[in-house]
Amino acid sequence: MSFDSLGLMPELVRALSAQGYESPTAIQAEAIPLALAGHDLMGGAQTGTGKTAAFALPLLQRLAVTGPRSGPRKPRALVLVPTRELAVQVNDSLKAYGRHLRLGSATLFGGVGMQPQVDTLRRGVDILVACPGRLLDHLDQRSADLSQVELLVLDEADRMLDMGFLPSIKRVLAKLPDKRQTMLFSATFEDGIRKLALELLHEPRQVQVTPRNAVAHRVSHVVHPVDGSRKRDLLIELLSARWQDQALVFGRTKHGCNRLAEQLEKAGISAVAIHGNKSQAQRLKALSAFKSGDARILVATDVAARGLDIPLLPLVVNYDLPMVAEDYVHRIGRTGRAGASGEAISLVSPDEGQLLRQIQRLLETELAMVTVEGYAPGRAVRMGNDSPARGRPSGQQPPRRHGRRGHAGQRGDSHGHAGPNQHRTSQPDRPTRRASR
Repeated sequence: MSFDSLGLMPELVRALSAQGYESPTAIQAEAIPLALAGHDLMGGAQTGTGKTAAFALPLLQRLAVTGPRSGPRKPRALVLVPTRELAVQVNDSLKAYGRHLRLGSATLFGGVGMQPQVDTLRRGVDILVACPGRLLDHLDQRSADLSQVELLVLDEADRMLDMGFLPSIKRVLAKLPDKRQTMLFSATFEDGIRKLALELLHEPRQVQVTPRNAVAHRVSHVVHPVDGSRKRDLLIELLSARWQDQALVFGRTKHGCNRLAEQLEKAGISAVAIHGNKSQAQRLKALSAFKSGDARILVATDVAARGLDIPLLPLVVNYDLPMVAEDYVHRIGRTGRAGASGEAISLVSPDEGQLLRQIQRLLETELAMVTVEGYAPGRAVRMGNDSPARGRPSGQQPPRRHGRRGHAGQRGDSHGHAGPNQHRTSQPDRPTRRASR
């Protein structure tokens, strides 16, 4: 199947082809024709499946076909997202896909000054990509006008509800025209999401391309039991042995992530941290350093569990297990994307046995537990009912090492273009590339 066959206009197909995108992913093949036909959509898809293009392409086509209304240019499409990082990445995609269209887009998020955003809105834009809180700030100041919005997208709706944005979303909805096309994308469809969908959508078509809480088949999982006091030493040993690989390391607290990044730096491992207390400039700087390969390790709280697009990232490490089992799925979704292989390593202390049990119940599988020589914990990791965690499941192979080729920090030519077998880092949720690339 090609993008031509989905009914996309030539300008969009040209932009996709110029980036090496030829074949649509499953979510794109199902969602794009329905969206182009004007249907409201409920899309069930995790990051890494191509969902950004699934709504961005029909959004761009609709605005290009209908054309602007008379008078001052006001937003005709609104994309609501939970985080600043995702807002930037969605906007980058809209600009890349719409390079041959006369459409302007802008982002609205907190952590930066209001005035530059106000100036952009005054000049006029066609598409707004916004976090709910900052958008409400502009609506309260009357610097944003949503009266001409024809198309609304809620991206990662489950995440927005988890972060407590439901009241803000409802306040934004009250400012939108009743007559509009709405698309809602979510990794899960819990009761809260379905209730929201009933309020938002009109006779929606549902597209589900990944089962609930599914994990990529090409990701191997391994658990290393270790005392909490020795996690840092074990992490340094593991990362030092894999000097050629970049890794995303998840911690539980903002202070802990900062401290861990500093400790890795002292051990000679280049690392940066990202979390909610960082300013927007600091977060973007850290992400840029990681994506360029200047920093080999990115230490993050769950603020980075969704929305980050790091092509061909070989390794995710859970330095601390997440308190909510579903966040394990979102964390490891940063690796094993777009058909590539990946590995998820979890350092589990005896006190985290119950959290591990919840994760295994959610995944409906037993994760391989391998004790690293010299790091056996003082007591067994128990997962309830006084039963110690089991060893490697029967038939499970040890996790594979990743070679140097294709890791996230690999660079292209001196002009910044991607080299052979590389992906550009600026495009989230890419469609499938040509095999020749």
